Amino acid sequence: MEFFSAPWWSALLAIILIDLVLAGDNAIVIALAARSLPPDLRQKAIVWGTVGAIVVRSLMTVGVVWLLKIPGLMLVGGLGLVWIAYKLLADQEGDEHDGPVASTFWGAMKTIIVADALMGVDNVLGVAGAAHGSFDLVVIGLLVSVPIVVFGSSVVLKLVERFPIIIQLGAAVLAFTAAKMIVNEPLLDAVFDSPEPLNIAARWMTYAVAVVGVLAGGWWAARRQPNERNGQSGHAI
Repeated sequence: MEFFSAPWWSALLAIILIDLVLAGDNAIVIALAARSLPPDLRQKAIVWGTVGAIVVRSLMTVGVVWLLKIPGLMLVGGLGLVWIAYKLLADQEGDEHDGPVASTFWGAMKTIIVADALMGVDNVLGVAGAAHGSFDLVVIGLLVSVPIVVFGSSVVLKLVERFPIIIQLGAAVLAFTAAKMIVNEPLLDAVFDSPEPLNIAARWMTYAVAVVGVLAGGWWAARRQPNERNGQSGHAI
């Protein structure tokens, strides 16, 4: 594709739109992962978490042709993202004495990068397809996504501080994204891809189980943690 030609600009616009549409999930997971950090480390986690996620996504984009050949990739990524969404809820009652701040910071970084790698499959495939093999467009698309995700994460984090219910909503969005990845797994086309009523029901059931399961499991785990700490304190006395 010729540099700065009309098709080039058209492909770049498509890539930017893909980044805008799909950056919401990434902004949510980064904000939720960084919410428990001290204020002076939150912005640092957002910036470096985004950088790490972009590096991972860049490597995935370069290897997209190889990734497309992996059977079950969307299924594994979806199941992994369900676990990430659950952990974001289950850990919201974390003990401030669990470890030093550095461990908490790197724990947030790990969550951000792993979750973005899992969620980034759709984005990588979309960007690579829109670029039509043009590596310069892929690089530009990735660079454009950085400020989008950083700004979005900062906004979501401020909203979380004022409205804690956003934590549950964010986890639900991640669970829905995970269910979408599972439903779009080519190996499961026989289960989800047919227009028959049973297949349609299977799709909606997958969405419902993922979202309700994550919210219910996270709620139960968050309630159990204070009870366990109280039980340990009573036993120590």
